[in-house]
Amino acid sequence: MKIRDALLLAAGAGLVARELWKRRTEADLAGQVVLITGGSRGLGLALAREFGAQGCRLVICARDGQELARAREDLEGRGIETLAVPCDVTDPSQVERLIAQATERFGRVDVLVNNAGIISVGPVQAMTRADFEEAMNADFWGTLNPILAVLPQMRARRGGRIVNVTSIGGKVSVPHLLPYSCAKFAATALSEGLRAELARDGITVTTIAPGLMRTGSYGQAFVKGDGAGEYAWFSLSDNAPGLSISAARAAREIARATRRGEAERILSLPANVAARAQGLAPGTTADLLRLVNRMLPHGEDGGKTTGRTAHAARPSRLLDALTVLGRRAAHDLNQPDS
Repeated sequence: MKIRDALLLAAGAGLVARELWKRRTEADLAGQVVLITGGSRGLGLALAREFGAQGCRLVICARDGQELARAREDLEGRGIETLAVPCDVTDPSQVERLIAQATERFGRVDVLVNNAGIISVGPVQAMTRADFEEAMNADFWGTLNPILAVLPQMRARRGGRIVNVTSIGGKVSVPHLLPYSCAKFAATALSEGLRAELARDGITVTTIAPGLMRTGSYGQAFVKGDGAGEYAWFSLSDNAPGLSISAARAAREIARATRRGEAERILSLPANVAARAQGLAPGTTADLLRLVNRMLPHGEDGGKTTGRTAHAARPSRLLDALTVLGRRAAHDLNQPDS
């Protein structure tokens, strides 16, 4: 046997042994209380269904009370015990009340899943300081606030799990997503640092970096500049079967990473490739992103709109046909009409 073959065989055996060890050390989450921010629709609802199917009791929060009510009905119809609490995670006082209500109902919060967030799409010349502040408020402070509110009880029990859903945009800064990427980079740094600091308290912190997912959320994105053009490229990317993964698959992988207490999980092959490329060859990655930027719209036709509004201004049968998977996901995951 050649040395190269022997090394490959040893590496393969090592990976198999590692996977078997992870499976043996997976925690059983049945009966535990899982709080999911942004749990009323999209990936948050998919996560609620997945954790509920594993026997967890759920607390979900979101700003929209009607969406929350529909999500609660969906989950309770599946036999999942659910508390739904309206909450804006950018407001620390509302978050404190959320944790208090969850603790009053169930006695504790075992797992916190920070999933709530927003995304803005458009060139930097169309963005203002307010766009960056809004992204930081939702995607960074909206992650930190629930963590600070739940930490005292987790520390007192010397146990708990915190799962922060960041993004591949928190590892590779993508053109036309700068406010989002800046906030997600901050959330990633917070998550990674917390894992090191909280380990001695028996608290496990997991960072999730999803790539593109078919959750139907593309219709909720805020777009600026050439609204219809920005919506078109973003919605096509978000729904391409080769680039994006389904919400159900993403939820299964996140739940598995939570049970195993993994440090990080990057979702989808393209996202993994992008993260590795950025780490190994940042200059080359930057050059490729510069080429991508040349293909994106650069007009400044209008102000800030939602994706649905931008599409309505310039409807396209072809775009509708190419985003059919996203529209199905939106219908299944309690999203407003995308």
